[in-house]
Amino acid sequence: MNVSITSRKFKARDTLKEYIQAEVISLEKYNDSILNAFVILSYQNNKDSIKTAEVVLQIPGKTLKATETSDEYKKSVNAAIEKISRQLRKLKTKRAGRVK
Repeated sequence: MNVSITSRKFKARDTLKEYIQAEVISLEKYNDSILNAFVILSYQNNKDSIKTAEVVLQIPGKTLKATETSDEYKKSVNAAIEKISRQLRKLKTKRAGRVK
């Protein structure tokens, strides 16, 4: 799986990149045929500093996407990863139901 991390309007720290990499790789337990993962980090308003994390996964035949905002990047990434994992679990149960 290829993991691409993009940070808009700022430079992400290595610790944040490593954290995101580990979280995205943990998604392979739900679907081992993930082709690409794109994580886009951005922020709005210098005053309030609303941080947004967008996770896009490409699997054969589908593209899954989740976006979350919060006051910290780790919180945003966790929430987006949780949404994506829910989507992957739902997709897995649909496919398992079809095979029987």
